[in-house]
Amino acid sequence: MSLLTIDDSRCKRDGLCVAECPTAIISLADDGTPPRMVAGGEQACLRCGHCVAVCPHGALDHVEIPLADCPPIRKELVVGHEQAVQFLRSRRSVRRFKDKPVSRDQLQQLIETARYAPTGSNSQLVQWRVINDAARLRELAQQTIEWMRSVLAKDPQPAGAPYMPVLVAAWDAGVDAVLRSAPCLLVAHAPAEANNGMVDLTLALSYLELAAPSLGLGTCWAGLLQGAIRSNPALKRSLGIPDDHPYHYPMMIGYANVKYYRLPERRSPAIRWD
Repeated sequence: MSLLTIDDSRCKRDGLCVAECPTAIISLADDGTPPRMVAGGEQACLRCGHCVAVCPHGALDHVEIPLADCPPIRKELVVGHEQAVQFLRSRRSVRRFKDKPVSRDQLQQLIETARYAPTGSNSQLVQWRVINDAARLRELAQQTIEWMRSVLAKDPQPAGAPYMPVLVAAWDAGVDAVLRSAPCLLVAHAPAEANNGMVDLTLALSYLELAAPSLGLGTCWAGLLQGAIRSNPALKRSLGIPDDHPYHYPMMIGYANVKYYRLPERRSPAIRWD
């Protein structure tokens, strides 16, 4: 059975689905019949949904991307350029969190949004680990500190990480500058078969952090913990990340205990025009 079903009464034979298909597996004959999938097309289909999305007539249905599950784009929700710029520029790394747990429903909602991030060849192989146990998070921060202590034992002033002595001293003084006392940690990870794995999960985390403020939540990339995970296979396994998942990155999340009122400037981009 073909993956595609064409509603003949709606199809205008305009060839939009044919031109849009990234693997060129939809063809349109000159005899006036509706478009169809070429022989062997099922194996080459990326399941991307472009064919469903590009048809303005709602004439094309896909077995694995049902038309009924693909809502139309609402014009009243389209973001203008100035709105988009402010939205993107207002993203901040939050390092002050309220002592308030994040509900499972909200985390589920954000991860559901993140799954729409692009992945290489539409592989959709990104997986998630959610940790919201305070004691476990404290343990992870402690393990990260111990990793930094081991680094400092070999080089008290590491050129690539001059902040380590300060963070270790802060920890010893009772300040968690590793996970910032965040109430929750998300870890996105992907298997070795995801050739674009690190990019895939980075995009997914970016989608998630951009969506988080709409729920009153803030995020921060947990780079220190990432360093500890990369250097300690036992820590990686304790986080539930499989050994055959070489791509991973953790992110803190919680209710932001701070509000920002300005859009800080950044350096001008370095551009070479050819």
